[in-house]
Amino acid sequence: MPIQATEKIWHNGKWINWDDAKLHVLSHVVSYGSAVFEGIRCYETKQGPAIFRLREHMQRLINSAKIYRMELPFSVEQFANTACELVRLNKLNSCYVKPIVLRGYGEAGVNPLNSPIDVYMACWSWGAYLGPEALSKGVEVGVSSWTRIAPNTLPAMSKAAANYMNSQLIRMEASFNGYTEGIALDSGGHVSEGSGMNVFLVHDGVLYTPPLATSILPGITRDAIVKLAEDLNIPVKESVIPREMLYIADEVFVCGTAAEVIGLREIDFRKIGSGVSGPITRRMQQAFSDSVRGRHRRSKEWLTYVPPAETETQVVPLAPDPGERAELI
Repeated sequence: MPIQATEKIWHNGKWINWDDAKLHVLSHVVSYGSAVFEGIRCYETKQGPAIFRLREHMQRLINSAKIYRMELPFSVEQFANTACELVRLNKLNSCYVKPIVLRGYGEAGVNPLNSPIDVYMACWSWGAYLGPEALSKGVEVGVSSWTRIAPNTLPAMSKAAANYMNSQLIRMEASFNGYTEGIALDSGGHVSEGSGMNVFLVHDGVLYTPPLATSILPGITRDAIVKLAEDLNIPVKESVIPREMLYIADEVFVCGTAAEVIGLREIDFRKIGSGVSGPITRRMQQAFSDSVRGRHRRSKEWLTYVPPAETETQVVPLAPDPGERAELI
């Protein structure tokens, strides 16, 4: 999926042209992967472009930076307002918004503290991450030989660029083995996550998903699925999941900002359920689709609509949900 250039990118509080967003080859991030980022989708709705769970994504960006001792001069609200203005300036009805915090050109060596911190935000049109037929037909995946990053090595709760070297190995192996995607196990051999998506299993009418302790990113789409399932009176359990549960589950699906909600029809050449997306997977796909397109009761709290050009962008400050579990940021 080639990136489609747009007009403007935001850099450290200023608007620059797309082609001017450049780094020196000796920037710290190039050698050492010192960056954190977010991926956020903006959807076309009847009320105009709407960004899904914008403030939650920006809060996670700030959290990721804090873990890596990156001090940011921008608040959640400032980041959120910038994202709306970015979509508006680039005249997109639907797109992928990507804020990036990185350590730039300063000093050589592993110690990053004397390298400057640069903040960029870009957006571009991006279609179905796993292909146009994945939503309706599901995909085939394999369990990867590459283990997810172990606890106390790299922090899985930070959406850091370095973590995605592990994801690249998982994704490339899956491709060479003829799969669309890969699922990784944690260091204890339990189900963790895909190369860039969280995993859900359906067994006897209960929805299971691995906990944070299995080296997963606390996915914002994952959290949305949990809430949507609860709205539908589908029981949800966070539980350590052994590998073999993948094969005997009634349904398995993955979710993420890029992938959205995709059913798995086959894992390691074993058919899952009937070999097509099951009823709970389809219900979750529909509920998620409705919520991101302004057709669900959750839409009001989850969507930030991009105002028209003559309206100043305002985003309501992020307020904690008293019913929210602390680990699902």
